[in-house]
Amino acid sequence: MIEAILLGAAQDAGLPQAGCACERCRRALENPALRQYVVCLGLIHRESRQAWMIDATPDFREQLALLHRAAPECELAGILLTHAHMGHYTGLIQLGREAWNTQRMPVYATPRMAAFLMRNQPWQQLTKFGNIAIRLSPPGQPIALAPGLSATPIAVPHRDEWSDTMAFRIDGPDRSLFYCPDIDDWDRWDYPLARMLAEVDVALLDGAFFSPAEIPGRNIAEITHPLATDTAERASSADCDVRLLHLNHTNPLWDDGPERAWVAERGVGVAGTGDRWSL
Repeated sequence: MIEAILLGAAQDAGLPQAGCACERCRRALENPALRQYVVCLGLIHRESRQAWMIDATPDFREQLALLHRAAPECELAGILLTHAHMGHYTGLIQLGREAWNTQRMPVYATPRMAAFLMRNQPWQQLTKFGNIAIRLSPPGQPIALAPGLSATPIAVPHRDEWSDTMAFRIDGPDRSLFYCPDIDDWDRWDYPLARMLAEVDVALLDGAFFSPAEIPGRNIAEITHPLATDTAERASSADCDVRLLHLNHTNPLWDDGPERAWVAERGVGVAGTGDRWSL
């Protein structure tokens, strides 16, 4: 059996967010059951007894444990990176000699992302000491992970200060999944979203903010993401299973309410940790 499992659904800083005293973060601080891990997708290939993670987040330890509980017979066989924002690669530090001390753990990265890791500490040290082995994965070239399972990095626009940004198309023997936790604007992408939704069975899409009013005092133009309302409207006619993720701690979609109902009316769901899909 080949599966995908969601290991987290939150924006890079998680929920609760450090330094935040909003009601949602206060509740999560008081009740660990309400805490949300940073967005991360696990892939499971039971026949080969292997598993992979897309991104190494600040919640890497807990997410590795979730993946192991879902497939205890499968060993982590590699990590695929989307980009160099804090929620997506900083968990690599857990592979170093002060922690897990892995031996040549495959880390798949675009040439630009790989160059970022090789130029900067402490990531450079992980390669020097052999904790990770960087495998170049240029955009558009499928990565054959195991028989019947491939992952194709797809370039999407997203600020890209230190690296380019990838979404991933995951293809199993029976079904396909599109995983896009970060993008600036669907109209800036050179691949129409509607076309992608027509090609896959599952789509997990950036839903960081429901409204620009969520972050008073900050210019949302500097934190570019499509609004969840825009994404839901665009996906409302899709035949595939569409769910929003990468939710900021301010996003009302975390809770049952009119915003979640509005999205559901358009046939779009909200992803949650532990969601699973057979591929």
